[in-house]
Amino acid sequence: MKSKKAAAKQKPEPPRADVEALLALYNARRYAEAESGARAMLVQYPGFGFGWKLLGGILQKQGKNALPALRKTAQLIPDDPNVHYNLGVALRSAGQLDEAVTHYRHAVKLKPDFAEAHGNLGNTLKDLGQFDEAIASYRRALSIRPDAADTYINLGIALNVLGRAEDAAASYRKALEVKPDHVLACYNLGNTLKDLGRFEEAIASYRRAIEIKPDFAGAYNNLGGVLKDIGHLDAAASSYRRALELDPGFAEAHCNLGGVLKDIGQLDAAASSYRRALELKPDFAEACSNLLFLYAYHALIDPQEYLAEARKWEKSCLSAQERQAASLRVFRRRPLAGRRLKVGYVSGDFRQHAVSYFIEQLFKYHDRDRIEIFAYSTQGVRDEVTERIQGMVDHWVQFARVTHTAIRERIEADGIDVLVDLAGHSANNRLSVFAHRAAPVQAYYLGYFASTGLTEMDYWIGDEVLTPPETDGHFSEQVWRLPRVSWSFNGKDAPLPAWSPDTEGIVRIGGFNNLGKLTDATLALWARVLHALPEGRLLLKTKELADAGNRQRIMDAMAEHGIPPDRLELRDRSATPDWFAHMAYYDQLDISLDPVGAMGGVTTTFDALWMAVPVITLQGDRVASRASAAIVSGLGHPEWAACSEAEYVDKVVALARDVEQRKILRSTQREQMASSPLCDAKGLAQSLESAYEEMFERWTNAKNRQN
Repeated sequence: MKSKKAAAKQKPEPPRADVEALLALYNARRYAEAESGARAMLVQYPGFGFGWKLLGGILQKQGKNALPALRKTAQLIPDDPNVHYNLGVALRSAGQLDEAVTHYRHAVKLKPDFAEAHGNLGNTLKDLGQFDEAIASYRRALSIRPDAADTYINLGIALNVLGRAEDAAASYRKALEVKPDHVLACYNLGNTLKDLGRFEEAIASYRRAIEIKPDFAGAYNNLGGVLKDIGHLDAAASSYRRALELDPGFAEAHCNLGGVLKDIGQLDAAASSYRRALELKPDFAEACSNLLFLYAYHALIDPQEYLAEARKWEKSCLSAQERQAASLRVFRRRPLAGRRLKVGYVSGDFRQHAVSYFIEQLFKYHDRDRIEIFAYSTQGVRDEVTERIQGMVDHWVQFARVTHTAIRERIEADGIDVLVDLAGHSANNRLSVFAHRAAPVQAYYLGYFASTGLTEMDYWIGDEVLTPPETDGHFSEQVWRLPRVSWSFNGKDAPLPAWSPDTEGIVRIGGFNNLGKLTDATLALWARVLHALPEGRLLLKTKELADAGNRQRIMDAMAEHGIPPDRLELRDRSATPDWFAHMAYYDQLDISLDPVGAMGGVTTTFDALWMAVPVITLQGDRVASRASAAIVSGLGHPEWAACSEAEYVDKVVALARDVEQRKILRSTQREQMASSPLCDAKGLAQSLESAYEEMFERWTNAKNRQN
């Protein structure tokens, strides 16, 4: 008589009735019983491919490790596309992405019209950062199944990463044609429209998402972001608070609420919101940076306290092992003789933004025989400024929604000699890349106004007025002072100044800084000026003044200082629909007043001076309050920088009443500025190039000494 084992060899497949019984258990979702039965069956029939396939499916349904069963299935049934598809799904879930791609590719080779496999192949390629290939897979899936809304959404996400926001929006709209109530399509479309600056459409898209899913905290959060961007701060705060009612543990919403509270002047409440976000998510780099930004921007703590807080950033956001690895990272670079220095600039603001306002000129005048420029863009929004900047550099690398690790690895592969951060703790920063050490020399420049606090940031680039020696103790970095003002300006395309004195003797003082700079200290000082200058009127223009609540807050604050509403002229950007009109509006201003008690003007100071408006500033004790002093000194008017509030008032009043002097300034100041260091972008580029080369030589010499 034959043994059972011998019988199994003669019959590699179990009786059909036994298989159907197992399938019945599976279909009834009695997975534990089905698993037990399948395992028993496979002991008796180990070569039964369908049994292994069924076991793999049962294990996947239970969230168990199905990989061994699915691998066995692929060996036994190698020509079944569904087997390779299921194995791809399991491998992707296990993080084994390269192998998952192999099996998805095999599935579509066996079955070219396998839409789901093409779609999941796209998802896995997207996970790997291979976005062009992912897009091709999504498009192939959609050519087979044009009604797959989720695939349109995934395609949109990949397009967004590559900076193709218009195409991404079109893909999300296609998803909504297929499924009009697809909440994620509405939400993602809102995000993309926001990035494109189409704010009203973004608001409508978020509100549609909320209509479909009333408890969608994420949509309320992002709606708040758009409302904040258009200056509707009270409405933005309400939207963030609604998100937090729905999800009290939503760290990002706490962080964003902090941002809007900062903008409406509730600084203590803003700090509390950032701290709450960090309680919920201790390694929340953005919240930590925002808190540091708040401290530095509004001078809420002294520079030494700020530095101590800034040093905590990397301890919160990087593990001890990561910090140690960064300090031990080894780089090998050839000497500079016979080659160009490789300089990489990292920024999320290569678009219409104050940073690009200055960096574009620098790129234009960099000596390409001396340095090789790499621009690493860390967000996906593109506009005409982006196009111009991309055309000015040797290498353009798009890093939107890419991990810090992937960015660092790419920068290392590019062999960068000097890596320059243009953000500090401002929005869209990638300080983690610097904290992990991506280049032998790392320096901060331009976009922030205090120390980064990073151990691995070597230098902080300033100048003699912005960062005098007495401020060295404010920085974890070594301060590198350029031998000239550390910015340059180009006001080409601006209108010619067309100012004339008011026929009734009114003197309009004020400025066009954002509302966050108009601190209590600023308004109190400006009220002192108005009391000393009865003919004065305070003219303010900023987008946030479109909000009725903001206008009332300014009027109430000035009323407390005895200044009635009829001495205030509050304008929002509806008065100046474009940049040309904005610049022309400086003709309405007699004297520009730099804010105090927080970050002073930079772009606004340059704009005012170019439109021949004199600027009075109070030179403070830290970078944030010294920018305008550095700028007016670069123009050749250091006397416009006061050393005390009393001197500030006296300077404004004296200049206001010297009408003849102001007439002379209006007719000569632009020419004076054009021939000053403020407009010498070529000279600035040369100074920075020399600085980069010397920084690199110092690193080379130190490395040689170590060897």
